[in-house]
Amino acid sequence: MQTPDSKHIVYISLGSNLGDKKYNLEKAVNKIAGRAGSVSAVSSMYETEPWGYESPNTFFNMVVRLETSLSPTRLLKSAQDIELEMGRTKKSIDSTYQDRIIDIDIILYDDLIMETQELILPHPHFHKRKFVLEPLFEIDPELIHPVLGISIKEILQNI
Repeated sequence: MQTPDSKHIVYISLGSNLGDKKYNLEKAVNKIAGRAGSVSAVSSMYETEPWGYESPNTFFNMVVRLETSLSPTRLLKSAQDIELEMGRTKKSIDSTYQDRIIDIDIILYDDLIMETQELILPHPHFHKRKFVLEPLFEIDPELIHPVLGISIKEILQNI
């Protein structure tokens, strides 16, 4: 049973392809740590091409492991607030992704499987995205995808 003081293990993906990308990611990690819990692991930064749209701006991506007592919806709200504070406007325009100062996505929250209008866990696309899988593999290669039932290592080998 979840209590208000329960600690949950959460994996969060971060990306930036505008401005000082490295600084943007570092600032977001610090804000997450300051508001949401304890960051217990941080991957390297990976330079990647945009996914799902075209842009001349490459991304810097990374994953952090967070220990938090926030509920999934409170954590989502905190992440969205950080995005807004850092200058993020919309996720997409007319269903097309856009360049962004910061993008923060909750990838996994314990082994929770949930779907609401605001949040789907695990993130519905992360198993198709090398820019999430590679930094996640760096942190925890044996982590099991709660829906697919296989490790991040296996997913990455099959992508």
